[in-house]
Amino acid sequence: MENVLIAGANGTTGKKITSLLKASTDFNPVAMVRKESQMKQFEDEQIDVVLGDLEKDVSHAVQNIDKVVFAAGSGGKNVVGVDQDGAKKLIDASKKVGLKKFVMLSSMGAGEPKKVANLRKYLEAKHNADEYLKDSDLNYVIVRPGTLTNEDGTGKVRLDKKLETSGSISRDDVAQTLVDVLHIDAVNKKTFEILEGDTPIRQAAEAIG
Repeated sequence: MENVLIAGANGTTGKKITSLLKASTDFNPVAMVRKESQMKQFEDEQIDVVLGDLEKDVSHAVQNIDKVVFAAGSGGKNVVGVDQDGAKKLIDASKKVGLKKFVMLSSMGAGEPKKVANLRKYLEAKHNADEYLKDSDLNYVIVRPGTLTNEDGTGKVRLDKKLETSGSISRDDVAQTLVDVLHIDAVNKKTFEILEGDTPIRQAAEAIG
């Protein structure tokens, strides 16, 4: 089984990703959390957990890790320090250990952050992190969902390199997409957007490969 580090495992989407990985037969999740108080919930579920603060050195967190899912965020409190520079730190650490794949949870609009004035600082941070990953020589997938909802997932999406409409998608379906692209070797060095749709997630992801 491959060890997968989930940065942002304590977040709403991060917890869903961690649960999906725990249920899989291919991956062993390693939850990365910022505070000691966040560790017990994962330990109680017999999930490996590591302390790691994206505003500090995180090189220890990727030891014995095969793949990474970056689902961390500052909630708008420190988009440069966490969403941008924190991602860069984890990318740099991943390069040093020869990581197999780095999956980035980004956002629709990160490709052209200046077009969304009210989210410009956040989207610029995500854009900079995405571009840094593209230039890293790591195998990567960048997933850019629309507005996240807490609705139940459908297991189906609309997925393309660039979608011409905005919209929403459930956190369940985003989490499933991030896990599915860990599986699919052919989906590599790809960036795509996703919204709720009619195509089964695995089928939609494989088609972009």
